[in-house]
Amino acid sequence: MRREGSPWQGLGVVVLKELSDHFGSVRMRVLEWLVVLTALAAVYGAIQDIRAVTAEDPFLFLHLFTTAREPLPSFVSFLGFLVPLMAIGLGFDAVNGEHNRRTLSRILAQPIYRDALLFGKFIAALATLSVSLIALWLLVIGLGLIMLGVPPGGEEMARAFLLLVVTIAYAGVWLALAMLFSTIFRSPATAALVALGLWLFLTLIWPALSPAIAEAVVWSENQATLVITAQMLARLSPSTLFGECVMAILHPSTRTLGPVYVSQLQGAVMGSPLPFWDSLMVAWPQIVGLVAATILLFVGGYVAFQRQEVRA
Repeated sequence: MRREGSPWQGLGVVVLKELSDHFGSVRMRVLEWLVVLTALAAVYGAIQDIRAVTAEDPFLFLHLFTTAREPLPSFVSFLGFLVPLMAIGLGFDAVNGEHNRRTLSRILAQPIYRDALLFGKFIAALATLSVSLIALWLLVIGLGLIMLGVPPGGEEMARAFLLLVVTIAYAGVWLALAMLFSTIFRSPATAALVALGLWLFLTLIWPALSPAIAEAVVWSENQATLVITAQMLARLSPSTLFGECVMAILHPSTRTLGPVYVSQLQGAVMGSPLPFWDSLMVAWPQIVGLVAATILLFVGGYVAFQRQEVRA
């Protein structure tokens, strides 16, 4: 049968309903406090070390995000570890939860297509994550203003804002992955365990395995070739892409994220910072990779959802 009407009919209703569920859920409160408390602890530890840095540093404010103080890692390290947990926590039961509550057939019996239902759930979850991350970002900026007493410059704010955008894109990857598993597996527990297991593998194990795989696959004694291949394999992990984006954005002296060649250093003053747009160009392939991964994973979940049979 040919569908009638727009496939996005009812999208706004789904988004508002999902937003209401997310912001009012106990799960979201637990995830928010987990991220806020750990991140603020990292920022407070960083501020204690930043006070010893000279105020002549033109990028003093960026040290809020990158400085680590034992035993706590840096703020961006916490983000790289906890943002996937938030995204998976919001998406692992997005579809199979409707199956288990016997509500999916009732929803689709309304003038709402599957397109609008799945896309609405994704938009609402990503909007919830975005609001939480924006609030956390503003809290960190405000705490830095109060504790350091030094206002950030325009380029520092631009780099901090770009970090916020990249973090939201990073969260979108894991949200799309969790929704994909929520579509494939009917059990929310199975979907959550598989998503968490894949997250741990890609974050902790895969970067360590990449050099060994590169040596086994590439029959070359050229060390530069092995390093480039290992780096390309490691970039299959969203965590590696996020870490490289952070390196380019928050460390203005970073000129490349791969092997450094002599031609790249010609005319360069060692240690001099790059302009904002040049740093953006350095991180641009990684940003595109995060967005592309989100799209591919969401399309995979969309195709699987369209092929599923829904019974009352």
